[in-house]
Amino acid sequence: MAKLKLSKQSLHHQQEQLKLYKRLLPSLDLKRRQLTMESQKAQEEHAAAVAQIDALETRIGEELPMLADEGLHLHDLVVVKGYKLGEQNIVGVRLPVLESLDCQVADYSPLATPAWFDMLVQRLKDAKTCRLRAEIAARRLDILRLQLRRVTQRVNLFDKILIPTAHRNIQRIRIYLGETERAAVVTSKLAKSKQLQQRNVLAEAPE
Repeated sequence: MAKLKLSKQSLHHQQEQLKLYKRLLPSLDLKRRQLTMESQKAQEEHAAAVAQIDALETRIGEELPMLADEGLHLHDLVVVKGYKLGEQNIVGVRLPVLESLDCQVADYSPLATPAWFDMLVQRLKDAKTCRLRAEIAARRLDILRLQLRRVTQRVNLFDKILIPTAHRNIQRIRIYLGETERAAVVTSKLAKSKQLQQRNVLAEAPE
């Protein structure tokens, strides 16, 4: 850290820095509070997405109890071929949002498969979508928490370090300049007094 210069120029610089810090702090603190709210909302959305997966799995178990048969090979029946993500800007933070999901269904004969197979395909698609939404919700939550941590660190930096340090520096420089000014006045008075004494001595000396 550079040594503090005890000068009027340094005083002006510290005062300008203090004004800047005080001007930036409220907007940073506002963003911190907004990110806190958005993080809480994202956490609720993630919890809801996970709960939806559990609810769907329970529903599938109730509607299609035959899936408990270990002889069924349904692993590749519905496969995610790809998905498209969009972008959402919240409080200046870019967050992913699911726009579309492309699922590929394996070929099967409606005549050679049970009647419940169509329902199974739809439920598997729903499950793939729910899991992906939960994954993206977790990603959104991680991004918001990271940004919240960074903004909180900046708020603490301004509030607990930069602003108090600027205040102390200004006070230190003012004290130094004040003492220097008083010392200069005293020195000037002593010099004038000495000059006056010298003039008086010369005036009183016999010619």
